[in-house]
Amino acid sequence: MGLPREFHEQCRRSLELDYLKVFYCWARGAALSVTSKILDSDLAAPEVKVCTAAMRLMLQILTWEFQYNRKGTKSINHFSAGVRHDNALTNRTDCILVQPGLAWHDVLISSGDTVWLSNLYAALRQKFSPQSSWIDSPIAVSARKLLVQFCSVTGTIFPSDSGQSQEQYLVRLLSGIILWVEPSDAISKEIESGKSGSEMLDGCRALLAMATVTTPAAFDRLLKSIRPYGTLTLLSTLMGEVIKVLISQNSEEETWSWEARDILLDTWTALLMHSLQPLHITGGGISLPPEGAVAAANLFALIVDSELKAASASAYNDDSDSDYIHASISAMDERLSSYALIARAAIDVTVPLLTRLFTERVSRLHQGRGIVDPTETLEELYSLLLITGHVLADEGEGETPLVPDAIQRNFGDFLEADKHPVVLLSGSIIKFAEHSLDPDLRASFFSPRLMEAVIWFLSRWSPTYLMSLEETHDRNDDSLLSRGHQLPQNSRKTVANYFSEYSYGKFVLGTIVRVSIITFTSYPGENYLQGMTCYQLLHALVRQKNICVHLVALESWRELANAFAHEKMLFMLNASHQRSLAQTLVLSASGLGNSEAANQYVKDLMGHMTKYLVELSSRNDIRSISQQPDIILSITCSLERLRGAARASEPRMQKSIYEMGLSVLNAILVLLEVYKHESSVVYVLLKFVVAWVDAQITYLEAKETAAVVDFCMRLLQLYSSHNIGKISLSLSNSLLSDAKTEKYKDLRALLQLLSALCLKDLVDLSSDPVESEGTNISQVVFFGLHIVTPLISLELLKYPKLCHDYFSLLSHMLEVYPEMVGQLNNDAFSHVVETLSFGLHHQDSEVVNMCLKALRALASYHCKETAAGKVGLGSRASDPRNPSGGTENRIFSRFLQSLLQLLLFGDYSPDLVGAAADALFPMILCEQSLYQKLGNELIERQANPEFRLRLTNAFQALTSLNQLTCTLDRMNYQRFRKNLSNFLIEVRGFLRTK
Repeated sequence: MGLPREFHEQCRRSLELDYLKVFYCWARGAALSVTSKILDSDLAAPEVKVCTAAMRLMLQILTWEFQYNRKGTKSINHFSAGVRHDNALTNRTDCILVQPGLAWHDVLISSGDTVWLSNLYAALRQKFSPQSSWIDSPIAVSARKLLVQFCSVTGTIFPSDSGQSQEQYLVRLLSGIILWVEPSDAISKEIESGKSGSEMLDGCRALLAMATVTTPAAFDRLLKSIRPYGTLTLLSTLMGEVIKVLISQNSEEETWSWEARDILLDTWTALLMHSLQPLHITGGGISLPPEGAVAAANLFALIVDSELKAASASAYNDDSDSDYIHASISAMDERLSSYALIARAAIDVTVPLLTRLFTERVSRLHQGRGIVDPTETLEELYSLLLITGHVLADEGEGETPLVPDAIQRNFGDFLEADKHPVVLLSGSIIKFAEHSLDPDLRASFFSPRLMEAVIWFLSRWSPTYLMSLEETHDRNDDSLLSRGHQLPQNSRKTVANYFSEYSYGKFVLGTIVRVSIITFTSYPGENYLQGMTCYQLLHALVRQKNICVHLVALESWRELANAFAHEKMLFMLNASHQRSLAQTLVLSASGLGNSEAANQYVKDLMGHMTKYLVELSSRNDIRSISQQPDIILSITCSLERLRGAARASEPRMQKSIYEMGLSVLNAILVLLEVYKHESSVVYVLLKFVVAWVDAQITYLEAKETAAVVDFCMRLLQLYSSHNIGKISLSLSNSLLSDAKTEKYKDLRALLQLLSALCLKDLVDLSSDPVESEGTNISQVVFFGLHIVTPLISLELLKYPKLCHDYFSLLSHMLEVYPEMVGQLNNDAFSHVVETLSFGLHHQDSEVVNMCLKALRALASYHCKETAAGKVGLGSRASDPRNPSGGTENRIFSRFLQSLLQLLLFGDYSPDLVGAAADALFPMILCEQSLYQKLGNELIERQANPEFRLRLTNAFQALTSLNQLTCTLDRMNYQRFRKNLSNFLIEVRGFLRTK
């Protein structure tokens, strides 16, 4: 339309405050006017179409994104497009809340719309029910969707009366909606016989909406005013019926029951997550009402039964597509999280249930060994392991998870650990995992698939329960008790003590390590299983220092370390698994008593790999044997292991890891020369160097830093001299793509190496300055930049990872060494400018932010230098596209225009305004005359006198308010940030059109 966005916002405000309710009342009046005629005619009557259209309009109005309060004030987003991307009830579990405010109370609450619409639908339902197609007729669908949307009304539209008005409102709705879902068994039979399931699904959606806007207790009370039981019981019965249908169908095709299950699961999740929220505030938590807890227990029992039947039925499915299997596991994982919430709502019942079911299946295995095919039972155990893992423990997400709240609050009567339900369940699974150590039992029962479930369970369970830090508090409590203090015992302490280092913790830890070794030695080629062991289980153990202390003392851990260092079997692991296992084993050294022992441990562990590389690179026939597959495999595996070890650098092991890398530096250069045409080997070489330098550089003393910097310079020179990375591309599209991918990987590694070197000038933990050895890191970085920049095209910057690494280095480098920009040759400098221009308009806000930081560094350096009478960037301040001419050809002129254009007319995150202000402020100081010219041109283009005056005042305020001066100090940067934010809020609304 070409109108200012501010005008559009005013229209939206006017529509919402002045007309939306009027339109709703018109539509409601139109529907009411034809109601009686509809009931006296058939579905083909014209009045039916009028009523349907009116209800659709009412629904559309209720899905409006209400943003203004009663006074019409609202914070407008002046920076993004402001488009709402969701559609009303497009997904099966959508629930769009309706929050129009108190002004709509008379229309939606006190008008009796809910009663009128419920009565209309009930009358239509009774009259046309003999017609099988009526349930999906336009008027039936529109009426149901509108009723579901009524269930989503919430917020200040209801008076502050402790929720009583809202409960009464929802009860009126539920009185009609309950007929859609009850009796659930009769309705499901009708659906299975051919009746449409749309009414049942809309009933489920209505329950989800009610659960979203109420507390569990209020939700349960809704039905008790019209039935002898609560809404939670209805929800449990309804989902139970849906699950029974799913079991009977046993179909992989999604049907109405699949959809109903997902909606009802979301309903339970909404209720149970709501009940957990107060725990973090009050420390107490709100449980379900007793009737609701019973319903949850019954439902969970039915859920587990259905999952076991489904697992048993799928036992003989011959699906060899492992990617599909693992994708289905991920999908199941999401569903099991909802199951776990239901189980925890009745944890005192569900944990013993899981224990009984698990022990029954294990007993069945042993009793039928050699007699009965165990496949079905093994699949059931697989399913039980996944379910139990979710119930007992939460995902850590990078932090040590806590014992679930439900378990902490319950089982208070079980003071004897060996009788505690959680201990019994955990112990039965750990004992079952221990069976895999027996070769005969392993061959009989433990398929790779079942072992995946065992490893998954142990990796999820151990961070929560194994040698928990709670034991420290327990010991402190014991000391207090000995002094006469009475402290209550609780469930959490009982479990923690049982699996502590003073009880069965060390035994369980040893079992877990021995089971881990089995996955490496007895399941060759099972990459998914071995990956879970490396990345999830072992990594979870070593990231806990209290466990590392006991881990390194275990004989089984020493066996694993010895096998890693010397046995060929572990050399057959996937390269990334080699890296992860090396990192894990080195990290465990933090559990040793002192740094000498830790460093000796690392030397013993990695010495075999470093010795091999040194000896191989020293052989006279290295070139003749270099292309042998086993040699390439050995080299890459050794490098991956060294890379993993380097990533495990910690102060305690820093010395040995530095010496490890130092010992192979010459070998690295030799191998780079030998394998200069083998891109895969070159990449592994570079990645090891990056990992080692990145981990070590901040700790190194001046002499050590000099050695590392000298090596990096030699590496870069060698890379450049052999033209590595400058790939000759054929015209074949496939070859072109492959070549670019390889080139992109090498370039990322080099960029990461240069960034790691830059880090030394920002974070230096050494005792003497780098300059004491005559080391100039900036020279190495800029030499590397001369090598890398010609190889990075704007097309390659479309690779997100390469783009991020490039601008990260550029931002870092220009902030640390802005004075070195003048030493770049013309081509390199031109490339830097062009890529900054590219990045400034990138879709990734993080890339834009890094470009803004780089521009701030350049502009502020040049501004400060020229203010002091120095040359600053000198000739480099000119635009490389046209170095001669007036001020318009200076690079800061170019970026000043570009940045102003983005700020005034572009779409971007408001989070970027601060960084943009920091870049714009020094550029304005560098190019004050151009800034004035651009501002005047923009003002002159405004035909509207009001807009022209507002823009003039805004430009004046931008550089004058808050006592802003021309000094580039912290205070002025803060002042300019505030000024720019106010400036953009004032002018973008009328400058931008749409």
